[in-house]
Order: sequence, then C-alpha cells, then structure tokens
Amino acid sequence: MSSRRLALIFGVMSIAGTTSSIAEPPSTERGREVITSRGLLGPAWKEEAYTKAGKLWSGEVPDPATNREAYDEAFRQRYGLNLPVVPNDGLPMGLKKGVLPDGKRSGVQVDCLLCHGGSIGGTSYVGLGNTQLDASRLFDELARADGRFIPPVSFAINTSRGTVNAGMFSAVLLSLRNPDLSRRFLPLKLEAKLPELDTPPWWNLGKKFTMYYDGRTPAESVRTNMQFLLGEKSLDDLKKLEPTFRDIRAFFVSLTPPKYPFPIDRAKADRGKLVFEKSCAKCHGTYGPGGDYPNEIVDLKVIGTDPARAQGLSDKLVAHYNATWLGEDHPADTTMTGYQAPPLDGIWATAPYLHNGSVPTVYNLLKSSTRPNRFKRPPSTDFSHYDKERLGWTFEPVEDSKKLDENERRFLFDSSRFGLGNGGHTFGDSLSETERLDVIEYLKTL
Repeated sequence: MSSRRLALIFGVMSIAGTTSSIAEPPSTERGREVITSRGLLGPAWKEEAYTKAGKLWSGEVPDPATNREAYDEAFRQRYGLNLPVVPNDGLPMGLKKGVLPDGKRSGVQVDCLLCHGGSIGGTSYVGLGNTQLDASRLFDELARADGRFIPPVSFAINTSRGTVNAGMFSAVLLSLRNPDLSRRFLPLKLEAKLPELDTPPWWNLGKKFTMYYDGRTPAESVRTNMQFLLGEKSLDDLKKLEPTFRDIRAFFVSLTPPKYPFPIDRAKADRGKLVFEKSCAKCHGTYGPGGDYPNEIVDLKVIGTDPARAQGLSDKLVAHYNATWLGEDHPADTTMTGYQAPPLDGIWATAPYLHNGSVPTVYNLLKSSTRPNRFKRPPSTDFSHYDKERLGWTFEPVEDSKKLDENERRFLFDSSRFGLGNGGHTFGDSLSETERLDVIEYLKTL
C-alpha cells in the first residue's frame, strides 16, 4: 500500500492549508478551530461513498435521498461515530469534506476526531476517546462503496469496537521516509510490533511531562503530532505547518474534563479520598488545591499489565524517529521502562480502563478477580449502559464467542488477543470492599 494511501485513510492528525506566523504565540482558539472545523489532507473517498455505503449493509437501511437524517444516524451507529460539535456538512464527528485532486469534486476524509472525539450520555466531547469506533469496518466499507479495494495491512487495525492501532499507522509511514524525510520506495525494516489500544483523553496532556502510554516522548513536543502527515507532506510542508500544530497543542492543554453528572455521596467520597491518597497517589497524584501529579512511569515488572505496547516500540523505530526532523528538538527516550500512570481527571468518562481498554469498570480495575476475559461492549455510550456504582460501562460476559453473530462479534473484546491482556495493576486487590467503593465515590469528584 502506498504511503499516500495510508495517509489518506489513516492521517488522523493531518491538517492542510492552515499556517500561521511563527512569531505569534500559540493560540488556543486557533487550535480549536483547526481541530473542529478546518480541512485535512486530500480526501480518501469520493463524497458519494458516504451515501453508497448503506448499500453494503444488511436489513432495512434508510434511503439517504429521502430520509437523510435517519441515514446519518444509522451511519453513525454502524461505525461508532458521534454527532459533531460544530456544523460539519451533515457528516459525523471524525469525517470532513474536502476537494478531490481534480479540484472540482468533493470527497470525504477522516480527521483527529475520528478517534479523539467521543461521546457519553448523548453529548459529544472533543478530546474524549471514541470507545465505539469500528475503524476497520469504516475504512473497508467506504473503500468498497467508492469502488476501490484496499490491500490488507500486516497488523490489526482493531479487533473490537473502541480500540485502534494508531501506533502501527505511524510506524508504517515512518518506514517509508529516510532520516531527511525524503521518500523511500522500499520500507525500512524498523521491526515495530504495536497492538491496538484504547484512545486516551487529551485533557490530561497539560499535566504531563511526557506523553503516550510509555511516557517516552516529551509532552511539549509539537512535531510528534505531525507524524501522520508523512503520507503526503514534504519536510518543507511540515515546517510551514509547525506553527499550526503549536496552536493545536495549546488547545489540547486547555481542555478540561466534563463533570460527573450524577449525585455523589460526599461522606463516602471524603473517606475514599483518604484511602486514595494513601494507596494510589504515589503514582496518580493528588487533586484539588495544592494537588500534584508525579509523572510516574511504572516499571513493567511492577505494573504487570500487558507489555506489548511498551515492548513493541522497537529500538530501530525510536532511533529512526530521533534521526528525523520530528525528533530533532524533543527526541524520544531510548530506554523503555513501562507505562505512565495517568492523571485521573475525568476518569468517570474514560472507561474502559488500562491502556488497551481491557477492563470495563473502575471496580474491575480495583478487584482484578472480577475482570471478564471475554465480554461484549455496550452498543452505545448512552447513560442507560453506564454503571454508576462500579464506574464504567456495563458489559456482557461471553463464554462461547462462536455463538455470536457477525455484528455481535464486532463488540467482542477478547483479552487473549495480542496486546489485549487484562492482567496487572492489582494494587486495589488489598483494599476492603468498603474502601474500594469509597475510592470509587471519590474518583467521581475528579
């Protein structure tokens, strides 16, 4: 598959035609406008592919010509997309219109909010991970509706709704560039093997010294967010766009999480705060006035969670990234330690948990014996599927996945798959049941 085609399909951080003076300080408002409203790389599909996709679905499908609103809703449900937060030409959050290379016809492309635009309780939020996204189905069916065939890739884009393998997208694009970012015909053998992951919330970036799950990249890096442009942009193009990505980063760090929308038992929360600060704060920090986040990267042997993401970022890939303009100012750490314990602001809205989304509720996180090995994720992020007591998404354990139909299997999370193990982080096992529930109540306040 060509690097341009990869970028057209997977270039979720690619912004085009949005330059600003390097002398200007970063602007949160400009960054917000770029993320929510601006154009992206050249479209991956013709505009009519959006309405033709429904012809590939089984059952009764609303006619987009006579009932566009119902068709739009069915499209969002099928692929796990959400309502936009700004007018978006009738498209869901994560898709945008653009002009095809002929300069005449309109096309459709993905953008950042495909993965980083989530919803909960019927409200869409920029910066919340999309836990319903079915990226592989979306890419496959839009391509087929466009009359094209996408050659298979050598890694899993997602095996369950809500996970996505952005890391391997980036690794493939980097492999097709030399250290000076000139293009290659044959890919470098960078030996990366990264799994699909849960998408973390953007609103925690402002507290962090380092970013990504392994904490190996300085959080102040702007260029790291430009990796997904490599399918199309030259080095000169990237340099011209860097001020825009400074604006984007300013927007990221300005975000705050939504507040927990249900009643909180304050007495329980106060007790839970004491337990949390004794048992959890060393890694996850303290909150409120005088709160402090320690930016702790926990050794794999200590955290015990699935190691595939930490170990899959090969030394060759890191060295190649650091040798390019992308890593020039803020190189990635060449030493792998483990996983960064994240800030817990807005944790109530970020289920499922762990870096791979293998644990559906905070209760399951704090009592490892209750974690399901195979389970169906809920069909939507409506509050009817939210577990207020255990803090997270309701789920249906699955004993025999062979009994599921094709659509049900798309909601199946199987912790035996590569990178999706649900072990580790057993620190809550030593809590009493009362302490565990008190901590959960306290986490609702963050």
